Amino acid sequence: MKKIIIPILAFILVATSCVSKKKYVALENQFTDVKGTLQKTTIEKEELEAKFANIEQRVANYYEKINSLKIDNDKLQDENDVKLDMVGKTAVISNKTRKSMRETLSKVDPAILATAKTLKDSLNLAISYNLKNKMNSSDLNGTDDINIDIEQTVVMISIADKLLFNTASFRVKSGAYPFLERLATLLKSEQSMDVMIEGHTDSQSINNDDVQDNWDLSTKRATAIVRILEGKHKVDGSRLIAAGRGSTMPLVPNTTSANRAKNRRTKIIILPNLDKFFALMGEEITN
Repeated sequence: MKKIIIPILAFILVATSCVSKKKYVALENQFTDVKGTLQKTTIEKEELEAKFANIEQRVANYYEKINSLKIDNDKLQDENDVKLDMVGKTAVISNKTRKSMRETLSKVDPAILATAKTLKDSLNLAISYNLKNKMNSSDLNGTDDINIDIEQTVVMISIADKLLFNTASFRVKSGAYPFLERLATLLKSEQSMDVMIEGHTDSQSINNDDVQDNWDLSTKRATAIVRILEGKHKVDGSRLIAAGRGSTMPLVPNTTSANRAKNRRTKIIILPNLDKFFALMGEEITN
């Protein structure tokens, strides 16, 4: 019996040993396959990461190019906005100012607007409209006696003598104070503008206890306005110029009383950058 059992056990052991080896080989082959698959997957992952990084870089390059184009477009727009157009033979305005001018002209009386035949005419109308509104020249009870024009790239406000002074006097009328306050507010709002106050008289001789002649009267009138702007309204004196022209620059011949009245005037000459000036005119200025 023992002889029979021993061979059987040997057979079982051998059989068991053979099965284990097959499984081992199978597992080893499976491991090899998995390892190969993992290596392949790793390589594919690295390739995908490289492709993704490449795509990310391309996207970043596209965004950079888009931003660059946007900057170029903004730059071109800015350059276009400041592109200057001639007004007559001297003054220039930018496209931005032209746009603002058109917006202002839409508010001007059509009958008055119809009188504008050139770009200079239109600019004069627009600045005149805004300036009279902002300066509230109606306080002087005579807007027809205020003329606004552009000459040699400067803004000129010509005010009739009767609105500011009594005859042969250089003392400013109290009724002119609101106008001068508005002027001061305007000047303090834009530091780039200098102002010349220029007095003009007619040709009739004058001589009294206070005034020696027309030169003296025109200069004292200009100085009186400068003193109000600097002393009362704190406009920097370094930006103000007082000048008297006497009777040397008449608008019309001094042949009639009406003509002499036209020649008696005060000119407020503002020397700004027209773009800044026009932009300022489009803003609300309050007392």
